[in-house]
Amino acid sequence: MSLELRNRIFQQLDSMWLIDPHTHIDPHRPAAETLADILGYHYYTELAHSAGMPREEIEEPGVGPKEKTRRLIACLGPVENTVQYSWLVEMAQALLGFDGDRITPDNWEDLYDTSERLMSSPAWEQDVLRRSRLRRVFLTSDFDDPLEGFDTELYIPCLRTDDLVFGLADSAVRGRLEKAAGVSVHDPAALRSALGSLFEHFKSRNARAAAISLPPDFTPTKISEQEAAAALDSILLGGEGGGLRSRQSLSHFVFWTLAEFCAEFRLPFDLMIGVNRGVYEAGVFQGQDLYDSRVSLIQYRELFNAFPQVTFPISVLASVTNQELTSYAWIFPNVVTHGHWWYSNAPAFLEGDLAARLETVPATKQIGYYSDMYKLEFALPKFAMYKRTLAKVLAERFVIDRGWPELRALELGRQVLRGNVDATFGF
Repeated sequence: MSLELRNRIFQQLDSMWLIDPHTHIDPHRPAAETLADILGYHYYTELAHSAGMPREEIEEPGVGPKEKTRRLIACLGPVENTVQYSWLVEMAQALLGFDGDRITPDNWEDLYDTSERLMSSPAWEQDVLRRSRLRRVFLTSDFDDPLEGFDTELYIPCLRTDDLVFGLADSAVRGRLEKAAGVSVHDPAALRSALGSLFEHFKSRNARAAAISLPPDFTPTKISEQEAAAALDSILLGGEGGGLRSRQSLSHFVFWTLAEFCAEFRLPFDLMIGVNRGVYEAGVFQGQDLYDSRVSLIQYRELFNAFPQVTFPISVLASVTNQELTSYAWIFPNVVTHGHWWYSNAPAFLEGDLAARLETVPATKQIGYYSDMYKLEFALPKFAMYKRTLAKVLAERFVIDRGWPELRALELGRQVLRGNVDATFGF
């Protein structure tokens, strides 16, 4: 009964058209062009490197896509047990017509040639979106992105603010801001004006959120205009050598100002909390960062209390922080659980984290999943993984354990998968 029930719920969930609320898609090149674009996703390069493939072979300059594919496939044997490998196989089966269950040094070349032929079609992008049942895809847009040359009703801009908060001591970043905003950043008032110009630009181009990835030691704090002015003066005089305290003060001022503009422009502020950059210094590109269990959401209490009108969709890196996140979403009306980020993005972690959220957080305050993808092809297998897990939790914990009618459980699943995305981001 349990398996049949799970399958029925999954089939209903799998028929839904979805919005992916966080990706790294380039709207000018959203789909892969060869299998190498798929295998270049950091999950595969970091796993291959972890299993013994030299970084130099992965990142050798000038290596063509077919040779890069051959090298990576040759080293994927030790990772066939991983869920990431299952994404690759499911993607190949569903989108590329692959009829095997393993991609090996003996069969990869035909698959590569098929990918090259299919992905070269002008219809490929729309075909992938249709098969993945994706209605809209959120972007991660640089703050100075002109947001031109693509459909902003399909590819939804999201103002990514990391460089603004942590990079303004760099003259190059300040130059980008001044050019984008048309404002000379010489004092806090001018800086505030420049940031406001960015929000106006993004909102005019259909942006639905701002977002930032935050290190484990960051604590949002409101600082005075005078302290911000002193910090900015120090940085303008000394550049990145303007002093750690000045850089921290400027970061706090910018972050708090961004939250104020989120309130003014009625945009959610997505916070991705706890990543510690560059832990494995010899790692492959994007394969150096890890979570840090010392992070706590108590660091954000001043922010959550100060901006009750701003919705904060929160992502945490690992299950060790999930219970704290569910507690904050339980108590704070403006805190929303958002997806299953990075190192918790596997069924073993998904199931426990998802069940905890469904059992403790109001149904209206959970955004189920986002793909975090760099190419459109990853939406299908990654969302399928989540929907299978969601179907399992709904079937076993709600229908069987609590006696819910199947339709009622399915309605909860639909709300988490799509309804809350619409409500949170204004669709």
